Amino acid sequence: MLTDLPLLERTAAAAAAGFEAVEFWWPFDSAVPDDLEVDAFLRSLNEAGVRLTGLNFFAGNMPAGERGVLSSPSRSQEFRASLETAVGIARLTGCRGFNALYGLREDGVPLAEQDETAVENLMIAADAVAHLGGTVLLEPLSGAPGYPLLTASDCFAVIDRVRNGGMPNIALLADFYHLAVNGVNVPALIASHAAEFGHIQIADAPGRGVPGSGNLPLAQWVAESVAAGYTGLVSLEYQSLAADAFGWLQLPGAETKECDV
Repeated sequence: MLTDLPLLERTAAAAAAGFEAVEFWWPFDSAVPDDLEVDAFLRSLNEAGVRLTGLNFFAGNMPAGERGVLSSPSRSQEFRASLETAVGIARLTGCRGFNALYGLREDGVPLAEQDETAVENLMIAADAVAHLGGTVLLEPLSGAPGYPLLTASDCFAVIDRVRNGGMPNIALLADFYHLAVNGVNVPALIASHAAEFGHIQIADAPGRGVPGSGNLPLAQWVAESVAAGYTGLVSLEYQSLAADAFGWLQLPGAETKECDV
């Protein structure tokens, strides 16, 4: 969201629109940014007066099409080196949600090795944020050929492996857009698992636009999730320029307002 604005100006734009909390993809070009980059990011949050409630772990070069490095044996050290920065930001901001993108399938690397690498990295990440009360979030994605987690069941299979390995602080990120586009029965998922969701993100389909631009019953799904026991935040994560981002929404004075920038 707000991608026509420089990254560090998006916090102020979210605040100006009435939001009190934001979440970010990894806001740096490298796995291990320098202190000046981290300080500038933290300053943008403080000056805007918004809370950071969600942060993607380092996920490779997202603009170039990468979607995580967890499952790549050759990228493991790079990912693990980034955790110190993520934990440092979390300690200073109170951020407790950490989205971990699995990674695209790699040719020439056995699938079992990729999956084992991902589970090992997820366990290390979960352990790194556990002392903060942090939760690692795992989500299905659409529109990313080679991304192996397409459904909630795909994610639950990985989540179960991590939990069985001794790290309970991992949960599903229920992105209703990705789930719906990939053919998941979202109402059935909500009825059976909403109380266990680690986080919810919304965008409409088709098009991944603002709610109301497509045909997904997003308000109904959010209400059903709350009724079924979900108590977390609901984040906006649709594609929109700053000028068009929030015209559809009359913001109430609620603490759960969040914008993914």
